[in-house]
Amino acid sequence: MNRVYEALAHPTRRRILALLRQRDRSAGEIADHFDISKPTLSGHLRLLREAGLVYGERRGTSIIYHLHVSLLEESLGALLDLFKIGDARPPDPVQPSSPPRHDHE
Repeated sequence: MNRVYEALAHPTRRRILALLRQRDRSAGEIADHFDISKPTLSGHLRLLREAGLVYGERRGTSIIYHLHVSLLEESLGALLDLFKIGDARPPDPVQPSSPPRHDHE
C-alpha cells in the first residue's frame, strides 16, 4: 500500500491518473499533456505500474495504458478509513436551550 501512496504523492503522476480516468491512452498521448522529457515521463509511468495503479497493454508498436480502478479505489478507501473520513456520524443536533427562568417573574 505504501507504493500506492508514494505514487500518488507526485502531481505529475496524479495528473496521469486523471488522464487515464477519462480514457485509455498511449504513452505518446500522455506525453502530449506534459512538458517533460520522455525518460522522466517513463519513470512516472514505471512508478505507477510498480504501484499497480496502471497497466500497459502492447498494441503493435505502442503501449496503451489503463487505469487499474479497483486498486485505486481500494487504496483511497483505506486512506479515508485510516483518517475516519466519511465514516464518522454527524453529532446529534444540539437542542436550543430554553431561556433561563426567573422565579420572580
